[in-house]
Amino acid sequence: MHKFKETSLSIGQRVVLATHLCLFSLYVAAAPSPLTPQTAEYQVNYGSIELGKARYQLPKAEGNLYHYRFDSDVSLLVLSDRRNVRSDFIREGDQLTPMRYTHNRKGTGPSFQEQAAFAREQEVVHSRYKDERAKLDYTDILYDPLMVQLQFRLDLAQGKENLHYSMVKEGEVDEYNFRVIGKERMNIESGSYETIKIEVVRDSKKRQTFFWMAPDLGYLPVRLTHFEKGSKQLDIKLLSYHFSPEQTVKIDKLATDVTVQP
Repeated sequence: MHKFKETSLSIGQRVVLATHLCLFSLYVAAAPSPLTPQTAEYQVNYGSIELGKARYQLPKAEGNLYHYRFDSDVSLLVLSDRRNVRSDFIREGDQLTPMRYTHNRKGTGPSFQEQAAFAREQEVVHSRYKDERAKLDYTDILYDPLMVQLQFRLDLAQGKENLHYSMVKEGEVDEYNFRVIGKERMNIESGSYETIKIEVVRDSKKRQTFFWMAPDLGYLPVRLTHFEKGSKQLDIKLLSYHFSPEQTVKIDKLATDVTVQP
């Protein structure tokens, strides 16, 4: 039988080993945040029928200005739906403020365009949905339907419990509330994820929407399911994701002059 040879490290060797371990831990890449530059692609299903793909993209910020985009192309038999959504917003600490929003839809049936310009200093939102124009009061915190997703992820990362959001949508201000159900392991085709399960709060149970966010991925949505009268209507699952490195965590100066007396 072979025996493992026991070795003892001198104090000097231990210091060297500890220093290497310290350096290794200091130079690891930082975990992604909700605003880390990213791309995520999703499979969109109607029940078990594949409809198409959707993609979210958040490039690197230009100073304090962010550009977020969503593109989808889905179809069922002779029906088609293509959407391109853009959101420009700024960041102030952990609070995001919308500036411009556009939503273009093409495909079967009437095409339409939605636009919103958020003039915070003038306390007004200029909105255009299809052919209707509106001016909405901007005296409280408002979001657009796209960048609110990033604010939601930031709030989850901060541990906030009041998940209430007012957003400008289709020429009106809509109110949305969300409830955290708890932790859940989500196993889908692209992998196994530790997630937080969220429910959209509604007055009626005839319509239910659940989604699962992965804390280790900056609370990136992993799956969304929508039910109408108990029947699954929409099922969206993460196919792939990519985070671009923002920075490397390190210290500016390391004291290496360590003298060990025998």
